[in-house]
Amino acid sequence: MLDSNIKSQLKAYFEKIVSPIVLEATLDEGDSSAQMLELLNEVAEQSEKITVKTTGNSKNIPSFTVSKLDEVARIAFSGLPMGHEMTSFILAILQTSGYPPKVEQDVIDSIKGLDGKKHFQTFISLSCHNCPDVVQALNLMAALNPNIEHEMIDGALFQGLVDQYQIMAVPTVILNGEVFGQGRMSVEEIAAKLDTSSSARDAEKISAKAPYDSLIIGGGPAGASAAIYSARKGIRTGVVAQSFGGQVTDTVGIENFISVKETEGPKLVMALEQHVKEYEVDVMNLQTAKSLSKTGDAIQITLENGAILKSKTVILSTGARWREMNVPGEQEYRGKGVAYCPHCDGPLYKGKRVAVIGGGNSGVEAAIDLAGIVSHVTLVEFDTKLRADAVLQKKLNSLPNVTVITNALSKEVLGANGKVTTLRYEDRANNQMHEIALEGIFVQIGLLPNTDWLKGVIDLSPRGEVIIDQKGETSMPGVFAAGDCTTVPYKQIIIAMGEGAKASLSAFDYLIRS
Repeated sequence: MLDSNIKSQLKAYFEKIVSPIVLEATLDEGDSSAQMLELLNEVAEQSEKITVKTTGNSKNIPSFTVSKLDEVARIAFSGLPMGHEMTSFILAILQTSGYPPKVEQDVIDSIKGLDGKKHFQTFISLSCHNCPDVVQALNLMAALNPNIEHEMIDGALFQGLVDQYQIMAVPTVILNGEVFGQGRMSVEEIAAKLDTSSSARDAEKISAKAPYDSLIIGGGPAGASAAIYSARKGIRTGVVAQSFGGQVTDTVGIENFISVKETEGPKLVMALEQHVKEYEVDVMNLQTAKSLSKTGDAIQITLENGAILKSKTVILSTGARWREMNVPGEQEYRGKGVAYCPHCDGPLYKGKRVAVIGGGNSGVEAAIDLAGIVSHVTLVEFDTKLRADAVLQKKLNSLPNVTVITNALSKEVLGANGKVTTLRYEDRANNQMHEIALEGIFVQIGLLPNTDWLKGVIDLSPRGEVIIDQKGETSMPGVFAAGDCTTVPYKQIIIAMGEGAKASLSAFDYLIRS
């Protein structure tokens, strides 16, 4: 199961194990159980502090638990933790053994202070690049707090549980039998959601901060670049971000980032965050800007939790989000058949019928990927022809289980028993209505800038983008902008980084001159 390089790495990692660890498996005679036992034995061979037992009694087969010797297990893996989840497995061993996590002390204190029994289950797919963040966060919480248990469940392997909980998107977290959340969540976000008093404490702490020279709103590539360039000038720099990395976290393969032949979104985000932390930058995560105003020379940012920050200059780098169809039924069935990440959620639709909305590169790529998993894909495009690159269209047209419908306007999502059953669309050529019977709809129709909170304060384009000049200046003196939220064409990671650097240099020039 593991090659020699991985085994060598594991030997080095496992030198950090503090207390002996037991991996206890529940197995049967199937191939998946045989693979699990082989994996556990190979892992255990890399450290004398790890023991494997096959005396588990879980209802989910195959599965295994991770625990300290002579302690009740609180972390479980139902399914093989391969691919993206291998790191989750290794961290579970280290953190269960007592190895200290790389998390702020106030977050650790908040987790340890949670009371009441909490049994978490996280449904994942092994191809999901956001799932490990959630699995690792909840595993850490279970390692720190005896009241918390967590089980990773591979949705592709345990279809019965997927049907029981009506799981239509990953990661989905179940807490004590009820849906707790969907999508990527950090340990800070989960702890804050459970600790209801944390928001008020954060607001008070943030409001007490001294004014900044440069305050960046957004933690994506543009924001990270702006933060580094500002900090290198020796000025007081802060970053406000809902989650560091922005939409890059949801980007699977990156092959056009100059000098880096190939990487993945989460890896690039980790590198960005580490680079920013090399400088004196005050990063405020899990915070959302609500309003912007200016009094004299001071620019004020009010956050959703009521906190108020002041700065001499502000750089807006709030990025963009998935564009929605805005049709009846979309919100009702979001996460219940309506999805936006085919790479993450695709495995849950194995053998089912799905539609992809959008005929650009993203839509066609999604249809190609899904065609290898589902029984049939219907691609629905508003225009009279597909807009994707020719090479992608050629590949799409070669697939036997794909139907392409052009000149079609999606009108409504229908469902029954909490799940999507039908997509209704209009043929724009003759205005006739049609219905497609299916189980899933993947929306791939572009992005919308995150600028709603700036309307009436900063000049925006008809598309909602922040209007900037060649130096990144906005209509308000002292306020600059960069990245996908602006009118700069070509929404690319490398362009956003350059724009972030430019906005930061312009802000510094503004500080000197004013």
